Amino acid sequence: MPQLLPDISTKLDHILAGLPVLLPEMVLTVTFLVSIGTGLFVDRWWKQGTFAVTVAGIILAGGYSILQLSQPTASDLLFGMLEADAFGRYTRVLTAAVCLLFVLFVHANQGFKAHPKKTADLYSILLAVHIGLNLMGMATSWLMVFVSIEMVSIGSYLMVGYLAKEARQTEAAMKYVLFGSVCSAVMLYGLSFLYGFTGNLDFTSAAHIQGLAATAPLLTAMALLFVFTGIGFKLSFVPFHFWTPDVYQGAPTPVTAFLSTAPKIAGVALLARILYAWPVESLAYQYLHTLILVSAIVTMLLGNLAALRQTYVKRMMAYSSIGHTGFLMMAVLAYSAGEYGVLLFYLSVYSLMNMGVFLFADYIESRTGATDVSEYNGLGPAMPVAFVGFVLLLISLTGIPPTSGFVAKLLVFTAVFGNWQLTGNPGMIILLIVGALTTVISLFYYFKIPLNAFLRKQEGSVDIRPTQSYLVLIATLTVLAVLLLGIFPDWLVGTFQK
Repeated sequence: MPQLLPDISTKLDHILAGLPVLLPEMVLTVTFLVSIGTGLFVDRWWKQGTFAVTVAGIILAGGYSILQLSQPTASDLLFGMLEADAFGRYTRVLTAAVCLLFVLFVHANQGFKAHPKKTADLYSILLAVHIGLNLMGMATSWLMVFVSIEMVSIGSYLMVGYLAKEARQTEAAMKYVLFGSVCSAVMLYGLSFLYGFTGNLDFTSAAHIQGLAATAPLLTAMALLFVFTGIGFKLSFVPFHFWTPDVYQGAPTPVTAFLSTAPKIAGVALLARILYAWPVESLAYQYLHTLILVSAIVTMLLGNLAALRQTYVKRMMAYSSIGHTGFLMMAVLAYSAGEYGVLLFYLSVYSLMNMGVFLFADYIESRTGATDVSEYNGLGPAMPVAFVGFVLLLISLTGIPPTSGFVAKLLVFTAVFGNWQLTGNPGMIILLIVGALTTVISLFYYFKIPLNAFLRKQEGSVDIRPTQSYLVLIATLTVLAVLLLGIFPDWLVGTFQK
């Protein structure tokens, strides 16, 4: 026992030395604990207590993340399980921004206001998910990858079923839990193979890379495919997307907006970190690159083609989200480890567009009850601010100038073409062609909304309920941000590339 004390002391010193870098996660942990106490005691006499604590905690954590952007890379955090480089720190800031938008969305949502469960527990769940997303974006160990994905997954299950009172909502939550559990089990099985092959869980280490190189190619490919399953579940790319339409349709709209945005930020960051940790000439890199390439092509095609058949707005946006996941994977393939500026720009723009679209959809539903595209007939002139903003975001999602969605797609397409010229990989030119084709396809389903809202008439009178919700204000701010970043993209791209 005495001989163990020096070793324990050394390990504690190592943990304490890394705590300043993990200050945002520590703030979120403290806020999580405080929010539980606030929900139990303070909310009885001040209904906004947990909301105020959550907003303050997220802003404080995001502020600390911004302050750390200029600091040098901190490796070997928590015994090599995390690395706080510029890429990981920027994803923390993006995640904090999306989480803050989600809290404001929930606070203004009529469904949550009217429900007897209220929102205190949901805010606590969000804070736990926020910690998991931050860790996922900085993970360099398979152990941390699995733990962070499970933190996000378990919290997401609870979010989806939080207001479940209809059979459809309960079914969506159960599908999510069952499919997620299977994917987690398959991923864990794959990780056991990788550990057996290499004797190491740090996927950035030389020992891990050498171990994979010494393993039979078929076994390496099989293990990576299993691991790919868990990451694919969080990103909802093909063929791990089956849960997405039903869950997005059945979940409360703020939860749908969050699930289609925040996990993608962390998941894409993780995917890029794994891919570019390995030498380009290694078999592991080539296998993973091929998996991402094929999945990106199929995901863009299936997501956009399936969206053409949808009329229910949230379900249509679910397939749109799947299609955009393919674009995000394209952005991962187009850039090397040191050139993440445009990838982060695409993530930022996508987050604004996606959250804004769901904000407008929820606002329109709260005032008219409309959830299907056909129910939008004639609502445009009656709600001009909401529908003009909605249409501008759809234009940006399509990739039409002068929006930031156009700039983001143009930068990615340019990089993919440059990559093809450099490497001669035929898969990259196929990726480019499919990306351009699916961009055109997306026009046909996105523009169902303005077509019905402005060019078709409502049968009978339009019943618009009054509301004091500030949803339209938040959504309008996302529109302004999307337009400004379309006109002045260099500001954000330049910031990311410093």
